[in-house]
Amino acid sequence: MKKILIIDDEEKLRTLMARIIGLEGFEVLQAGDCKSGLKKLEQHEIDLVLCDVKLPDGNGVEMAGIIRSKFPTTEVILLTAYGNIPDGVQAIKNGAFDYIVKGDDNNKIIPLVHRALEKSALSQRVQQLEEKLGNKYSFNGIIGTSKAITNAIDLARKVAVTDTTVLLTGETGTGKEVFAQAIHQASGRNGKNFIAINCSAFSHDLLESEMFGHKAGAFTGAMKDKKGLFEEANNGTIFLDEVGEMALELQAKLLRVIENGEFIKVGESKVTKIDVRIITATNRNLAAEIAAGHFRQDLFYRLSVFTIQLPALRERIADIEPLALHYLKQFALKTNKKLVGASDDFINLLKLHPWPGNIRELKNVIERSVILEGSAMLTPSSLPSEIQYRETDPVKDDKTLSAFSLASAEKIHIRKVFNHTSGNKTETARLLNIALTTLYRKLEEYQIS
Repeated sequence: MKKILIIDDEEKLRTLMARIIGLEGFEVLQAGDCKSGLKKLEQHEIDLVLCDVKLPDGNGVEMAGIIRSKFPTTEVILLTAYGNIPDGVQAIKNGAFDYIVKGDDNNKIIPLVHRALEKSALSQRVQQLEEKLGNKYSFNGIIGTSKAITNAIDLARKVAVTDTTVLLTGETGTGKEVFAQAIHQASGRNGKNFIAINCSAFSHDLLESEMFGHKAGAFTGAMKDKKGLFEEANNGTIFLDEVGEMALELQAKLLRVIENGEFIKVGESKVTKIDVRIITATNRNLAAEIAAGHFRQDLFYRLSVFTIQLPALRERIADIEPLALHYLKQFALKTNKKLVGASDDFINLLKLHPWPGNIRELKNVIERSVILEGSAMLTPSSLPSEIQYRETDPVKDDKTLSAFSLASAEKIHIRKVFNHTSGNKTETARLLNIALTTLYRKLEEYQIS
């Protein structure tokens, strides 16, 4: 139920107005002065305030500014016995939704209240989305408690509050863009643009145009002026992923941006000035690239002022389960499936996999499993075969086979063929070229079902 606060020192008028508005289905609170009105606002989530201009301990026009600064999603309608243009103008400047004269506008008050509440609801929704977005891209949104990832987060938190250039290194899929966004979100530039570009996705000429923009006619197909991504990111942050793929000529231009905060657009002669925080990432060994003559040493020194190495997923096994459950929840909601969790066998198989594609690969595997799973929990049967047919614990007990034994290889092969035939024993025996009785004995021996 929407809550409306009426602040007016005339008790009879206040009570009458509360009764009229209450009949519309709103919860109405009352206050006789500014002090008690602000107290009500602190105690309750008020959607709309109807406030008299002249109050015993203050002015409603000034009160509107105070309310809007402290409670930005709360709308304010000012009421006055004697309207004047200067007060009306100042009221709107202070953030009031409207300014009306008592008595003359009684027939307008209810429609006005509804419109103000619509705006309040929209403001609340925007605030919720901004908070959700902030949480998603903050350090709190990075899942994991292993020492490897918490060390990386601690470093990133410390550098985030500065304007220092950051170089993120690590294998593909370790979450470098997620870290870049979190650094931006925790910086003083978080209200400005965060622009990301993958340097390996463009040819040299196109990348230069994307990064710095161009003038009309600069090259074939340049029909009009184009603003580059550095200009779009002005006063914010730009993230250059796979910076090791950048051509040497373009590296020189990037170096000038870092050193002087300026660049020249393609086909233009004048300099464009910008103020941008630069975060870069690479999965290449830049020292080796420098030795091979593919990367400028002076640029490397400017980019690597603060380097953060992101750990591979196989180095943070303790984080695999929470990450998997996070993606399970995400994809179950997306596919409208009622999944309550994952079996221990499923999680154990995930922990044994080397994850060459890191978190990105894990995310894809969980999405596939959610789509294929027919039960209430994720089970090994929904995993890709290269993960599914892996020995879970080679020294669990006396019956468990050694990962290096011939029997172990036989068990894995029989289980793979058995799964391929969807459990058809006759067809499995035929494909294995063994007797059906032999297959039954093997299935029992290796506890395959």
